[in-house]
Amino acid sequence: MSTSLKSLRETNDLRHLRQIISGLDEGVILIDPDQSLLWANDAALAMHGVERLDQLGATVDDYRARFQLRYRNNHRLEADDYPIERVAAGDSFSEVVVEVTVAGEEEPRWVHQVRSLVLNDADEDVPTCVVLIIQDVTARFEAEDRFEQSFNANPAPAVICRLADLRFVKVNQGFLDMTAQSREQVLGKTVYDIDVLHGATQRDLAKQRLAEGRTIPQMEADLVLPGGGTKLVIVAGQPIELDEQPCMLFTFADLEPRRQAESALRHSEERFTRTFQLAPVPMAIGARDGHVLCEVNASFTALTGYAADAIVGCSLADLGLWADDTVRGEVEAVIEDGSDLRNHEARIAVRDGGAIDCVVSTESITIGNATCLLWAFQDITRRKATELELVEAIEAVMKDTSWFSRSIMDKLARLRAPQPDTDGPGLDALTAREREVLALICRGLDDKSIARALDVSGNTVRNHVARIYAKIGVNRRTAAAAWARARGFDDGAVVLRSVERSTAQRGAA
Repeated sequence: MSTSLKSLRETNDLRHLRQIISGLDEGVILIDPDQSLLWANDAALAMHGVERLDQLGATVDDYRARFQLRYRNNHRLEADDYPIERVAAGDSFSEVVVEVTVAGEEEPRWVHQVRSLVLNDADEDVPTCVVLIIQDVTARFEAEDRFEQSFNANPAPAVICRLADLRFVKVNQGFLDMTAQSREQVLGKTVYDIDVLHGATQRDLAKQRLAEGRTIPQMEADLVLPGGGTKLVIVAGQPIELDEQPCMLFTFADLEPRRQAESALRHSEERFTRTFQLAPVPMAIGARDGHVLCEVNASFTALTGYAADAIVGCSLADLGLWADDTVRGEVEAVIEDGSDLRNHEARIAVRDGGAIDCVVSTESITIGNATCLLWAFQDITRRKATELELVEAIEAVMKDTSWFSRSIMDKLARLRAPQPDTDGPGLDALTAREREVLALICRGLDDKSIARALDVSGNTVRNHVARIYAKIGVNRRTAAAAWARARGFDDGAVVLRSVERSTAQRGAA
């Protein structure tokens, strides 16, 4: 004969049942078939944020009014779908996951995993007691939510495959962007449908580790793209558990930009090398510090007479390229100052013992991670010789011409000595008479004209000119004029004083 649960409330069997249930970690709510809530253990009360049974509600309807339930996909449960409603109706189910929100609040407080237990009367096979068993899985689902957010927000491309069937169950936006695929094209496919280990440097090891569910070390691979072609990546695998299922998290680093940059750099260096070697201008590449040469072109070897293997590894100074220490000092001072040479005239010594006049320029360049100097040399020996021949020819033609203009003399002086040296003796090294002679030289007068102007003999003028040349270190009239111009010599004032003195001397005589 069946006995209702209400009639057994005070029996020893019911007391023993409550004592057993009250100590469980799982929440337990006992429900009468008439849908009244009979009892709940402390765990069930805590999972709803209440302390007494009446705060859960006297009936199933009360419970539904105080607590709103929805599925994890945000779909709200209808009244008949509430687990407490289904268990009261005698429905048997397991592992229904719902979010629980207190009435009047917007956000859910808990996530419950619920299953039912229906106890039937042994004689009449009708429910005498229904039980709602609850697990609070809030912490687990919060952790999964955090992982989901982190996984999706991570810019590093990543996919997750289930180890049971090797099918992808999650993919982030980084992977979709890298492979130009949609989420639907990836999810549900296997690791070998979208071969993330294609061309891997240790493919066999990766496959073995995947089968064993162990960590896959980083390795390069060529990821096949859906539109054709491949993308160079670094792939690694890390075993994880997702929804209580063993999975493998694959992460990727896109190396394609690096490969493209390396390819572009390689092509650029190849073009530079071809241009450098074929250039008609003699060029060399050396370290900025120490000027040790690492590359020379054919034009440079033709200019200097040194074979490339005899030059590379030597500095310009060790090679003896500079004709003298003065030139070397000037060049090295500019380079050490951090500047570049621009059309710097210098004389270089070649292998056969000769010397060549050059215009030298440098440019800082970067090769690999090193700062180097690109040297360019322009042979101006023939041009310099032509200029000197022209000046000498003009001097020979105009030697006895007193009307040779000062402006032409200045131009000739600049042509012969474009960068006059202001070092050495100064104007104070000359006597008053020598300065008078120098002033008339600057005016373009020859020896006879100077003799008449100073009222002296021609031999006296020639002796003065020779002493002037010796003192200032020149051997031509144009060079003497350039020397005087470089020092700001006022030839007009000197000539005026000389004329006045000569006039006075003639008057006294």
